[in-house]
Amino acid sequence: MKLLEVKNLSVKLDDKIILNNISFTVEKGEIVAIIGPNGAGKTTLLKAILGLINYEGVVKYKNENIKKYLNEIEYIPQNFNFLKDFPITVEEFFRLREVKEKDYYENVIKEIGVYHILNKKIGEISGGELQRVLISRALINKPELILMDEPTSGIDIEGEKKFYEILNHLNKVHNITIIFVSHEINIVLNFAQKVVCVNKNLVCFGNVPEEMTEKTIKSLYGEGYTFRLHNHED
Repeated sequence: MKLLEVKNLSVKLDDKIILNNISFTVEKGEIVAIIGPNGAGKTTLLKAILGLINYEGVVKYKNENIKKYLNEIEYIPQNFNFLKDFPITVEEFFRLREVKEKDYYENVIKEIGVYHILNKKIGEISGGELQRVLISRALINKPELILMDEPTSGIDIEGEKKFYEILNHLNKVHNITIIFVSHEINIVLNFAQKVVCVNKNLVCFGNVPEEMTEKTIKSLYGEGYTFRLHNHED
């Protein structure tokens, strides 16, 4: 089932082209990565999909205007920082959002691994813990689609591995469709099924094994770019 369709999407800011004629589709239950160099328009693409900025083109969700279904979609931005002395606990942070099903909420916080930090101040938890808190909070309303902008930025390799294992679990067990922006090629190779490669224009879109070639990487990041595959499943 086609869940999301982006067709001929373009974004201009002050007559400067940020994105030009981007088209791709996302099937229900897929994990899709968006990659590209700094300034390629990746974050802008997520914001355009959500209608947070003006764009030209078409964005459809379940073959209708996506604005009708925003209650089924969650967005986790790249930067979500709290001051160390921010006077609110993790549990109080969750309670800022209406909890419609208490049993489901309690199962989520145990499943994602944040139950043991509910009484900690939100500004005192680690980066990896914060990401799990944000995922748990996003799950409270049972979304069908989660959009994430570089969700593991600032997290160490081990924390990054655990984070994407959680996403993989949510995708397979709960059938949640996930779109995430990443600058980590190895993460895309290990966890994504499809990839959208952008550098203002659409460089490629398709299945990860076919599209993530050396030629694609060099066309995105330049001839001098090299990477070494780390298998996160080992």
